[in-house]
Amino acid sequence: MQQIFNFVLKNSNRLLFLLLLALSFILTIQSHSYHKSKIISSANFFTGGIYEKINNIDEYFGLKSQNEELAQENARLKSLLFNQKDTTKLPQIDSIKGVKKINIIVSKVIRNPYSTLENFITINNGSSSGIKPNMGVINSAGIVGIVDKTSENYSTIISVLNVNSKINAKIKKSNHFGSLVWNGKSTGFVQLIDVPRLAGVRKGDTIVTGGQSIIFPENIGIGTIDKVYIDDETNYYTLDIRLFNDMTNLGHIYIVKNKDTEEIINLENQSKKDE
Repeated sequence: MQQIFNFVLKNSNRLLFLLLLALSFILTIQSHSYHKSKIISSANFFTGGIYEKINNIDEYFGLKSQNEELAQENARLKSLLFNQKDTTKLPQIDSIKGVKKINIIVSKVIRNPYSTLENFITINNGSSSGIKPNMGVINSAGIVGIVDKTSENYSTIISVLNVNSKINAKIKKSNHFGSLVWNGKSTGFVQLIDVPRLAGVRKGDTIVTGGQSIIFPENIGIGTIDKVYIDDETNYYTLDIRLFNDMTNLGHIYIVKNKDTEEIINLENQSKKDE
């Protein structure tokens, strides 16, 4: 206490000057609206800058959760899209069980090799999330592959960049079908084989899923025709397809779950037994 008193006594002139200066500022600000507005705007600018910086930091660390939310929303929208026959109409809900025929399971790629002939993608969801073998896998750009095997928390996917992959696909404008395969040469291209010569094909035509299997819904984008070859022996086209997807850069993906799959498989198996 004595030290504080000594300090005040020693610096009394300076302290008095600072006090009078502060009072003069206060009186000036209060009596002049212009000065008052300038002081307030300066204070707001200073604190606003701090809040903006803090908000930017919060947004940066919140990017992961925002990406997850966007992926979930994208999945919901795709579920609506895949459950309508005509994209100009509102989706129809299954009135029997109150669920849609096609559900979407969101997952994320944790391993994506693409330099071998038999490429398998690994994702961070498995049987505990409802994923089963032979489910179709897509992302926002187009098809990715087909689920091969699952564990409780992980799954492997046969990539479209796998020489053993074979997917039903069609030319969108004409509905002519073929089989989508990969020749193992380029990560940006796959091939549509066994396309009949009757099909009118042109470079740039869109290729989509055919819907003749229970794996993928119809009309999911695959790519566009880049080159057209004719097999003189079979009289069929072989088409080079430029993929919509960049298969070397995959993040969030969506597993397509068709609730009718088991029913269809059981029915087909029963028909085979009766033959």
